[in-house]
Amino acid sequence: MRYKIIFLLFCALVLFSSPLSLKAAEFSNLAETEKLNQQIQIILQEIQRLKALASGLQSTQEIAAESYLAIDFFNNSAILEKNINQMYPIASVTKLMTAVIALENIDTSKTITLTKEMLEPWGYSPALFSGLNISAKNLLQASLIQSVNDASESLGYFLGKEKFLELMNKKAKELNMVNTLYFDTTGLNAANLSTASDLKKLLLYIYKSHPEILTITKNNDFWLPDKAGRLSKFKNINDFYSFPEFIGGKTGYLPEAKETFASLFDINKKPVAIILLFSPNRQSDIFKILDQLKAKNF
Repeated sequence: MRYKIIFLLFCALVLFSSPLSLKAAEFSNLAETEKLNQQIQIILQEIQRLKALASGLQSTQEIAAESYLAIDFFNNSAILEKNINQMYPIASVTKLMTAVIALENIDTSKTITLTKEMLEPWGYSPALFSGLNISAKNLLQASLIQSVNDASESLGYFLGKEKFLELMNKKAKELNMVNTLYFDTTGLNAANLSTASDLKKLLLYIYKSHPEILTITKNNDFWLPDKAGRLSKFKNINDFYSFPEFIGGKTGYLPEAKETFASLFDINKKPVAIILLFSPNRQSDIFKILDQLKAKNF
């Protein structure tokens, strides 16, 4: 894992050091130039992301999350765990359940016209604006890839906000997520609570019934036009999306929740759920967990 990050960082630096600015002059089309400028910014962001991941490898301290769980899905055996039944705010990990309800209750090819009310939650993309006709599929991708709160809120409007929330909590009960509560579709509400043990059940359900959700969370090539028709990229904020071991998952952050993560990794050809709640640094914690799993050679 350590060498893969160094290699990825090297590739990003090589790509950025190439004469991209010279290529811009070759484009007569303004839209192409603007897209290239966006790509340059994306490369800069990727370098920063890879540097952050690399710094996570430096730490030798204990896992800092207040609650964590690593569990082998093949035999349902916990490999590492701490406070797995303690409830914590889950922040944008909420959007995994939002995605499940959307897929099970909405024809994703159908479109909705965005309104001012749908765009009220904090979290903004220039490609989502009042009056836009957009498919549920595209809203789902925006919600899971860049964690755009407007997109999650708009998905709720397909069925009505109250009904959508009712279905989220009903599904939690069906999955025996006995310590889970949802009060919004975005995760902005700190009253959205769950446990590592409950989130494991949700991940297992998604893995078996809706693997497309996991596939979306690995996508980093999703673009939509903004109001002026310029393409806008939705940047993947799921920290490990570029790693081949990463099957899928969702990050989250709120001051009340600290950093959260519900994820699946392929370790020794086994699907392993790794869940963090109330972590000061999820990247560092994930590396520590991965190192311990390899040391255990389970």
